[in-house]
Amino acid sequence: MFNCVIVEDEYPAREELKYFISNHENIHLEKEFDNPIDALKYLQDNKVDGIFLDINMPDLDGMSLGKILAKLNPDMKIIFITAYRDYAADAFEIRAFDYLLKPYSEKRIHEVLSSLAKTKEIQNETPLEISKINKVTVFSGEKMVVISLDDICYIEVVEKESMIHTKESVYSSKFKISKWEEILPKDKFYRTHRSYIINLDKITEVEPWFNGTYILKVKDLKFKVPVSRNNVKEFKELLVIK
Repeated sequence: MFNCVIVEDEYPAREELKYFISNHENIHLEKEFDNPIDALKYLQDNKVDGIFLDINMPDLDGMSLGKILAKLNPDMKIIFITAYRDYAADAFEIRAFDYLLKPYSEKRIHEVLSSLAKTKEIQNETPLEISKINKVTVFSGEKMVVISLDDICYIEVVEKESMIHTKESVYSSKFKISKWEEILPKDKFYRTHRSYIINLDKITEVEPWFNGTYILKVKDLKFKVPVSRNNVKEFKELLVIK
């Protein structure tokens, strides 16, 4: 559940926003304020996931309060609400999550609320214990097959799929190559190119290629994996190439 507060000195605008929030099952309104000073006092002692913050208010304007809160709780999602577009640049400067204009667009509010709920879902996902992974599930036609990481020679991107090459076969996966890069152990696998990840233990030869790059001969396979120009320096350090 995404917990939030509203800081809005105009009663009708506050009630309208409350109505939309109350109809979203994954957003909970914890508190509402018509005074920014009271809101600041509360948020100094209480953490919330996000704040809907009006900009034009007496005593302490919303933009100033937003800057204080961004330092107080950098993870808090700040959604500014105002009738004026002029503050968009300032909102961007403090990395506001979004910027809602009055009068409210029902579609825009739903979009913002759904995005906020999604951020909470991502935070709550249990991260993989990457160091303990030694097997992965891939596809061989319609069948799901479990293979050992040690059997992977290299992974390449083909259209929208990742193809996992072993000595014996080629498997497919819906994972993007960036996801493979995330879950594979860094001490064994290296992304040599935007389209390739190689098992470092499977490299048998490093051949100079054009523009100072390399191509890598893979154990038991004929295909050679390229090292992109952007990755050459890091790759040379990794394999201690002088």
